[in-house]
Formats: sequence, C-alpha cells, structure tokens
Amino acid sequence: MADPLIGVLYSRVRVEEKWIFAALESRGVRYERLDDRRVVFDVDDPAAWQRFDAVLIRSISYARGLYTARILNQWGIPTLNPASVAEVCGDKLATAAALSRAGVPQPRTLAAFSVESALQAIETLGYPVVLKPVVGSWGRLLAKINDREAAEAILEHKSTLGSYLHSIFCIQEYIPKPERDIRAFVAGDRTVCAIYRKSEHWITNTARGGSSEVCPVTPELDELCVAAARAVGGGVLGVDVIEHPERGLLINEINHTLEFHTAMPTTGVDIAGILVDELLQMAQERRSTPA
Repeated sequence: MADPLIGVLYSRVRVEEKWIFAALESRGVRYERLDDRRVVFDVDDPAAWQRFDAVLIRSISYARGLYTARILNQWGIPTLNPASVAEVCGDKLATAAALSRAGVPQPRTLAAFSVESALQAIETLGYPVVLKPVVGSWGRLLAKINDREAAEAILEHKSTLGSYLHSIFCIQEYIPKPERDIRAFVAGDRTVCAIYRKSEHWITNTARGGSSEVCPVTPELDELCVAAARAVGGGVLGVDVIEHPERGLLINEINHTLEFHTAMPTTGVDIAGILVDELLQMAQERRSTPA
C-alpha cells in the first residue's frame, strides 16, 4: 500500500503555508496543493477525491473552507478541522452558545435581529459595548460603541449594508484589558503554546499591528483553553483569551483555521509540524477503519 496522501487546500501561499509544506516535505509525506479557486467537486462522484487520506483546510475564505470540509466529510474524508467544528468556530454567536452550554466562562454576549432590539440589548449591557460581525476575522468590522448616538448610527449603517449577516447583531460587554490579550494554541487535549498580543489600541490582533511575546501556559490557562476547544468539537485550534480585572480568564473567540506567523517564531513551538502530525494520525485512522 502506498504511503498516505495529504491534501492542503489554500487560498494564498502565506508564510504559514510555506512552513506547512516544509514540514510535510521534511517528513517525506506525499501531499498535493489544492488551490481553492480551482477545485471542482462533483457531488455525485467522490472517486477523484478518495485518493486523499486527510485534507488540511487553509482557505482564507470561511465559506470555501466550510463547504469543502462539508463535502469531503460527507464522503468520509477527514479534514483538519472538520466541518462541524468550522461551523461553530466561524460563527461568533454559535461559538458563544457552545461555550455557554459547556459552562466555559466568556464575556456576556447578547444577540438581536433588529435595530430596535439591538439598542435595547446595548443599553441592557451598558456603554461601552463591542459590536461584532457574526462572521469575520483579523479584527475587521469590530466597533466599540460609547453612547446611544454612536449606537444608532452604526446599527443603521449595518442594517442597510445588504447582507442579512449585517442585521444579526452580536453585542458583547466591553472589557478593559491590560493592553493585551492571549492567543493560545490547542492540539487535542493540551495547550501547546500561547502568546500575549499587546497593543495600546483596544483591538490587539497582530493583523492590526499588535506585538507579541511569550505567554506562559499555566495549568489554569491550559485547563480553560482545552475546555473551550472541547466545547466546539476539538481539533487544532487558536483560542483567544481575555484577562478580566475581576473575573479572571475569559474565552473570547476560537479560530479553526489558525494563523501562527507570529506565534511560531515567538514561542519556538513547531505549530506547522503539529498540524502535520495530526493529519498523519487522521490518515492512519482512516486507513485502519474498515470500509
């Protein structure tokens, strides 16, 4: 029997993809690069895809990655991460609901579906609040709302943008962070590393100019992040943590297509290699499962 074949679905070859390809090659793993702008699926004919023992989803587009994972999973081809996890992590309200169900601490989050009910929700929490897009990344379309005048303007603007997603309002309490938050990386049942993302701005994403330094993985942080990962279905995930001045560590978001261009050189942990190890384990499990 031939060695396992891994697929890597990508949108652009960023530094993370280069590291992943290098990790695959250094281990002598057979793999194919799959440009998500070029792939075609015949939903009635999975034969062409059955050659893959596992597929790593690296699409920048949430929709492309999600639908690819859905199709492949229906055909019995494992993906990292699976569609069931992507569906939850890619939707901030779904993530909040999953964390709540599992009893994982998080900022207070309210959902509303009209401008009027969103205003009511905002004033229930009290100013300032954070208005989040239900689907989004890199800190884009986040808004810190300080008063009713700003709330009315932003909500009206979002409600006229056209997409139904802009009229699903995810409203979260604003937490005065100590000019940093934590991005932790969970693989299976352990937190493999973490970084502080530091910025004088309330949005600390490194994609928005934040800097990083190593964050110690304490037993408390490890337990919280693993619990959060399990709440959404597990896998290899990026977990965002906020330090509340009174309530301690809170889970903010969970990322299923994790970026690690800052974390890997900062921590020295081979996150690309961890992804490859997980893929090879999934491929072995698929091969050992009777058809």
